[in-house]
Parts: sequence; C-alpha cells; structure tokens
Amino acid sequence: MTLFESESTVVGMVHLEPLPGAPRFDGTRREIRERALADARALAAGGVDGVMVENFGDVPFYPESAPAHVVASMTDVVGRVVEAVDLPVGVNVLRNDAEAALSVAAATGASFVRVNVHAGARVTDQGVIEGRAHETVRLRSRLDTEVKILADVDVKHSAPLGSARSLDESIDDVVTRGLADAVVVSGRGTGHAVGTDRVERAAAACARHDVPLVVGSGVTPETVADCLEHADGVVVGTALKLDRETTNPVDEERVRALVDAARGR
Repeated sequence: MTLFESESTVVGMVHLEPLPGAPRFDGTRREIRERALADARALAAGGVDGVMVENFGDVPFYPESAPAHVVASMTDVVGRVVEAVDLPVGVNVLRNDAEAALSVAAATGASFVRVNVHAGARVTDQGVIEGRAHETVRLRSRLDTEVKILADVDVKHSAPLGSARSLDESIDDVVTRGLADAVVVSGRGTGHAVGTDRVERAAAACARHDVPLVVGSGVTPETVADCLEHADGVVVGTALKLDRETTNPVDEERVRALVDAARGR
C-alpha cells in the first residue's frame, strides 16, 4: 500500500472504550484518552506500520450517522493519537458513518478511513445499511484532503441484501464505481479468520484493478505470513490484546511477535 512504508503492512487497532453517551460508558474522558494513547504507543513500539482508531465500545452502534457528541469525542482522541505516534492513523466510526470518519480524519491529520459498507447494501444487526460512496468521495473533494478510503466487501457481521454479488463484482463495485483506494476482506465476525481461498480470489481481483488488498479480521501470528503472501496488508486487533481478548489493552509483546512473523523474522 502506498500509504505505508512497508510492502507487508500491519495496521494495529485502537479499540476505544465506550464513549460518553454510550450505554456502557463508565469512566471519564481522560481515562478513555489515556487508554487509547497507551494502546497506540504499544502498537508503535511493537513495530506496526499504522494504527486505526474505532469506537468499538459504543454498542449498540448507530447504523449510519453518529451524533455530534460521538464525532466530537472521536476527534479529540484521534487528534491526540496522531500527535502521539509517528505513524499513519486511520479512523472508523461505527457502524458506517463514513462522513464522520472522513471529517475526523481531515480535521486531525489522520491518513485513512475504513468504510464498512461503501457500495451496495448489507443486512446487519443495525438493520439495512446502504453504501454512500457518491457522498463520501464527493465530501473528500470538498474537504480538499487526501485521506484514503479503505472499503470493505462482504463486511463482517452482515449478510447480503437480496441476491449475493460475487467477490469479483463486489470488488468492482467499491473500486471502479465507488473509487475506493483499497479493498478490505474480513471473516464473519470480529476475530474470525478469512479463508485462504477467499484471500487468493480477492487478491486476484484487486490485482486486475491495481488496488491494494487488506485482510481485516482474524489475523494471528500463526496466519499473518500466509495472509501477506497474497494481500498487501492486514488489520489486526484481537490477536494483539492481552489474553487475545478484544476489549483488553494492547500487549506490546504480542504486537512484536506478530510483526516479526509478518516480516519473516
């Protein structure tokens, strides 16, 4: 990926604790910031190529537009992470607020966003979510920013609405018609692996479109090298946490082990 220096990109997740206004919020803004910064620094010290900040603790997620207080909290935390680590930083505003993610990234100097449903429509636990590539790409132009768009195909925690599109068709939708800068493939849920055959097929389709492929779930030290044989990058969260529990803090030693495996060390 041209956004990162490494040809085998490892992006580590900063899963935010519940933000103010979320049902499970049970702390302070300062504690949320400190935890996010500690996780980001542990990821950087472990050798990742980039970090992505996501409001993972805000269940149940707003399906599309997150309210202003969520955007404000995300802007605060992301801005501090950008200042704290000398790495590209990404933003994902769950469940699918691409406008907020792009706006936060542009305002804070972050480098990329992840959009779970960029094109087409998916049935999720938040209901039917429709892609808004036409709005997202135009907003990027209006904001005069070079923030990259990483778009999922057949995103985790979802099912197709109506007849399923083939993987090739889905990738064509987000790249040719949605103008995404990279494609993300994931398993059926957080922490679930993507089958090798699926990664290979997605890599072949992305190669035809000359865009990078990122594996977006279920990557571990044991599987990262195989993923990177075909994909250009991986996004890793659960495998980098203490006891491999998604909501736990980042474990620097686990980060280093995965990065070493990605580099063949």
